[in-house]
Amino acid sequence: MPDVRRLFWRAGGVAKVQWARLRGRRLNDDYETRPPSPQHALDLFPGEWSSSLPPGHEGLTAGAIPLYADRWLHWGLERLGGVQGQRVLELGPLEGSHSWLLASQGAASVTAVEANRRAYLKCLVMKEILGTDRVRVLLGDVNGYLAQAPDPRYDLAVASGVLYHMTDPVALLARLARAADRLYLLTTYYDQQVMDARPKLAARFRGSEMREVEGFRHRLHVHSYQAARFNPAYCGGPASASRWLSRDDLLGALRHVGFTDIEVGLDDPAHQNGPVLVLVARQGRAGAPAFR
Repeated sequence: MPDVRRLFWRAGGVAKVQWARLRGRRLNDDYETRPPSPQHALDLFPGEWSSSLPPGHEGLTAGAIPLYADRWLHWGLERLGGVQGQRVLELGPLEGSHSWLLASQGAASVTAVEANRRAYLKCLVMKEILGTDRVRVLLGDVNGYLAQAPDPRYDLAVASGVLYHMTDPVALLARLARAADRLYLLTTYYDQQVMDARPKLAARFRGSEMREVEGFRHRLHVHSYQAARFNPAYCGGPASASRWLSRDDLLGALRHVGFTDIEVGLDDPAHQNGPVLVLVARQGRAGAPAFR
């Protein structure tokens, strides 16, 4: 009798396996059977990495861009007097390469806020491989984080490739001004002459709209992500469209929220992804020029 019952339960188990297959269930094979290696962690996101790894990690393959040595972020840190012993807020760390750069330059702490779940997991992988123990990565919306009025405030905010993914970019700048007195910003901006000359880029825009934030009236240009959001490596904003500022409105917004000392390091209207501006900005420096 026990043998009959055993056969009954075995047959039932086989039937459940077949039923799961018929329903399209995926076999749970998420196990690594090889000895541990950092490359296995990188391979969790095949073809999705942007950044390569810094020196000392030869033999590991991720992306092709050396973001860990970003010359414009280096420029910004130099212009701002460095980050030695400072608390840094980083928006949209993407894969954690800039986080590593900031920590390697002596930042006391880096709080990196990432909304994209896959990018967040990639940051954790990179953090583990690079050993950036002074970096804390948070998963969530940075606007919601800043709305809580971080206390104490940060010494520096770093927003590289983030502002043009926002639906309300000036509101973000206003929140950043309440969180830090110094800002490093890399962003694209809207330029009608550039759009007129580049129809492929212009096709991503769907008109414009006026908005007022904290007394600053400005025009937002609606930028559609089109089919890019269906790519597993997509790292844009969560909405189907973001809002871009013109160069004048961007600089005007910075001044309006308190970043009165602005220094531009790069202004490239011909960049393949749209006109790009890299700048550093400070608040309330006595005798500082309004813009240079």
